[in-house]
Amino acid sequence: MAGKIQDNLTDQLFEAVLSLQDKEQCYKFFQDLCTVSEIKSMAQRLEVARMLDKGCIYETIVEKTGASSATISRVKRSLVYGEDGYSSVMEVVQKVHREE
Repeated sequence: MAGKIQDNLTDQLFEAVLSLQDKEQCYKFFQDLCTVSEIKSMAQRLEVARMLDKGCIYETIVEKTGASSATISRVKRSLVYGEDGYSSVMEVVQKVHREE
């Protein structure tokens, strides 16, 4: 489960994230909390997960996202053996992607 990362400071972080009301507040919070590179990396991993969930092959994912094969493999491993975190948000992610 979440045992590897679960502690009081991580609980505090997640409570702060859960308190965010809208996308604009998310942008402001994450821009203060993370570097641009960290935010872009997280966004890229989520897109890799979305594409893997849709059945895209590695070559297509590399071409469209610029993700390394190591990143794609890591995301794939999380999708198959992880805590179902990606799966728990995939419906929303797929919906947002369709609306673009």
